[in-house]
Amino acid sequence: MDNDYRKQWDKTVVEHNQLQVDESDGSEVGQTVKKFPLLKPREYVLTWKLWEGRDKTFYCYMKECEHPLAPRQRKYVRVEIFRSGWRIRKVPGRNACEITMFHQEDAGLNVEMAKLAFSKGIWSYVCKMDNALRRYSAASCHLSSSVTTSVNLMQKVPACLESSTSDDVSPAHPTMIHDQATQESQMPAISRRPSRKLVTNSLLLLGGAVLLSRGHSSLGAKVVMAYIVTKFSKRDPKSNQ
Repeated sequence: MDNDYRKQWDKTVVEHNQLQVDESDGSEVGQTVKKFPLLKPREYVLTWKLWEGRDKTFYCYMKECEHPLAPRQRKYVRVEIFRSGWRIRKVPGRNACEITMFHQEDAGLNVEMAKLAFSKGIWSYVCKMDNALRRYSAASCHLSSSVTTSVNLMQKVPACLESSTSDDVSPAHPTMIHDQATQESQMPAISRRPSRKLVTNSLLLLGGAVLLSRGHSSLGAKVVMAYIVTKFSKRDPKSNQ
C-alpha cells in the first residue's frame, strides 16, 4: 500500500496519484500508470479499502472505477476490469505471514499472450515483492503519507463475518465431504493424449507446409506451429475421452 516505496521495487509503475480519500467509509481512490515491455502504458483507476480482523489478520479489496479527476487519455489504455482481494495473516508459531489472493484483471492483451506473460512473470514479481518487504522496515524510518492514510482509515471486520474462516473444515458435514470424494473417484479418467485423427491431420499439415515453404523454413515453421496450437486449443473436449 506504500505507493512511494512501490515505485522503487516495481519498475512497471511509472506514476501514481491519490485522487480521493473518503473518511466516512474508509475507501480511497487512486490512479496508477504501468509500463510493460512492447506495450502501450496501462492506466488503472482503482478504489480500495482495508479491514483488520481478529488475530492481526488484514484484508484488502481493490476494484476498477471511474473518477472525474482521471479522464480517459489516448496515450494510455484504460484497464476496464480489475478485481483483487487479499488476506494477510500471521503463520502461527513462525516468523512469517501467509498471503491469500484472488485476482482478476483484463489489461487488453491477447488471451494467449496474457497466459504466457503471467506464467513467465508472476513468480519473478512475487520474489521482488518478498525482497522489497524484507527491506521495507529498514528503508522506511517513518510511514509515507499513503500508508498513514490507509492505516488511519482501516476499519474492523464485522464480528458476524468472522464467525468462520474459509479454510476451516466443519465437522457438522462429514458425509458431504465423503460423498464429494466418492463422486470424484467415480468420474471417468480423461486421457491427455490427443486423438489419432488429430495427430494424423497435424502430421499431414506439417508435411504439406514444409513442401510449400521450401526455401522459407522459418516462415513455414511459424505457420505450422500457429495452426497446430489453434487446432489443439479449439478441438472438442470430447475427443480426448
